[in-house]
Amino acid sequence: MKEYLISLYIDNELNLDEKITFVETVHDDGLFTEEALTLLRQEKRLRADLTVPMVALAMPAIPVSTAPRPRLNFLSFWFRPFAGFAAALLLVGLFTLLHPKPAIIAPQEEHHRFVIYLPESQEAKIVGTFTGWKPVPMERVGASGYWTLTLPVSRGEHRYSYLVEDGRQIADPTVAAREQDDFGGENSVIEVRVAI
Repeated sequence: MKEYLISLYIDNELNLDEKITFVETVHDDGLFTEEALTLLRQEKRLRADLTVPMVALAMPAIPVSTAPRPRLNFLSFWFRPFAGFAAALLLVGLFTLLHPKPAIIAPQEEHHRFVIYLPESQEAKIVGTFTGWKPVPMERVGASGYWTLTLPVSRGEHRYSYLVEDGRQIADPTVAAREQDDFGGENSVIEVRVAI
């Protein structure tokens, strides 16, 4: 139930009462808070992987002022660059003091959240190298049409696909890397790396 509530929160599908329950649970339950933060960080990484760099088609002209620049006195000319540098050092130092970074031991596995939109389907499963190619049932996210499952996935390259109730195999539409399998189907390919 908790993972379902976190998923609805991430997908912004909670009503106001559910949001109140979510915030109260995060406040009262440390394990729930950690799980919510882990899934939010994973969602952030997933969304970052899906962003496509924009290519500028035409750069607008930047207006250049022809007005005379004010004269700088001798001291401001020499100390202005140092003042900015000193301010940046102070901010970095304060941030480091206020937010010390705990020692992180790199895990051998990452929890990876798989999500697919199949509104007409009554059942969805996932198969892949991380399941030993055995189908693992996914959970329906309310009446949203989404199916989700969070699994521990070891570091490295993995192949997977989704299965729907009629036995059809579907590659993950959110993952661009794909390859043909030996049975005429198509698998998605992901690289699981250590979280930094």
